[in-house]
Amino acid sequence: MVGFAIAWGTGAFRSGDEDNAPATSQGGSTAEPSAEERLASQVAEKLDAMTLEQKVAQLFIVRPEALTGVGQVVAAGDATKEALERMPVGGVIYFATNLEDADQTREMLANTQAYGQEVTGLPLFLCVDEEGGTVSRVGGNEGFNIENVGNMSEIGATGDVERAREVAVQIGTYLTDLGFNVDFAPDADIANNPMSDTMALRSFGSTADAVAPMVKAQIEGFTQTGILCAAKHFPGIGGAEGDSHDTSIYSQKTVDEIRDEELVPFQTAIEADVPFVMVGHLSMPNVTGDDDPASVSSEIVTDLLRNDMGYDGIIITDSMGMGAATSSIGNDRIAVEALKAGVDIVLMPADLEAAYQGVLDALDAGELDEARIDASVERILKVKLGKLSAQE
Repeated sequence: MVGFAIAWGTGAFRSGDEDNAPATSQGGSTAEPSAEERLASQVAEKLDAMTLEQKVAQLFIVRPEALTGVGQVVAAGDATKEALERMPVGGVIYFATNLEDADQTREMLANTQAYGQEVTGLPLFLCVDEEGGTVSRVGGNEGFNIENVGNMSEIGATGDVERAREVAVQIGTYLTDLGFNVDFAPDADIANNPMSDTMALRSFGSTADAVAPMVKAQIEGFTQTGILCAAKHFPGIGGAEGDSHDTSIYSQKTVDEIRDEELVPFQTAIEADVPFVMVGHLSMPNVTGDDDPASVSSEIVTDLLRNDMGYDGIIITDSMGMGAATSSIGNDRIAVEALKAGVDIVLMPADLEAAYQGVLDALDAGELDEARIDASVERILKVKLGKLSAQE
């Protein structure tokens, strides 16, 4: 990968210039900035150097096909580089159709990362959904000699927390080897509705007591391997009937009713310093007062997740190409509504160009302001300049 660094500026100091003199300790030695202070300075410097268009582009993670316009992407060359120059998105997410074998995947991801850093001086989030079991893009893929680790329901049924951690280490190790740096796992959903089988195989279990320790263990396992992970699908879709890929899904519960169950694994994830929380498309009319999905609800994203639960990491939507999102919000408004709700990153909008331009139009009209965009980009930069850069 192409490395980069933003220098910590010490400035020039003249003897006797008290206004510009560096801070000193009581012993007279110059006080060195802490790692946190250095990172804050790097983030501020980078943010200040970015154009508004570059900032907005960082708020999207998209499929390589949406970025390049190519029908099926299995390599990264001029089309990828030119696309990133035109729209330097925050990240790219890959599916099994993009992944043929280990060598091809490594080359594609390495080239994509190199182009991204050449264009922006920032690492790209290179993402995949690799939960295991029914959601596995690499494990079990015939082009890779990597076994599928199986469904998380099977691990949850054992009650073996250490096994959950080992599986996350196993997944994180082979993803890192291939060049990925983000895995949208683990599922923090509780499969507590016998009338719904949507999350039955993907969830660790049917109670908070069963799910929360497994989620914590997996976050620790992924972190150990250097993979950034995401607790999903806030505020918990395991009890909803239907599949948000196709249509709207609902819960009639109130916040008080989910606080002691559905929210517990997410609170555990927050305490484990999970870098991403993915918000799903669950509609909760008794919380929001309308049928809008959670991914565009300020009551759920900002009031509940950000303020009430104290999460200050990156909030990302589930795919904004899903029926539960597109059925209620136009392509040109979907990113705007998510950002207004408090989301930081919009995942896979159905129409990237329309979503991107929609945000710029909202900024131009004063519906969004640059300070709101800066708040999300700052969170993204903290992870990219802190956690990802440290791995290179």
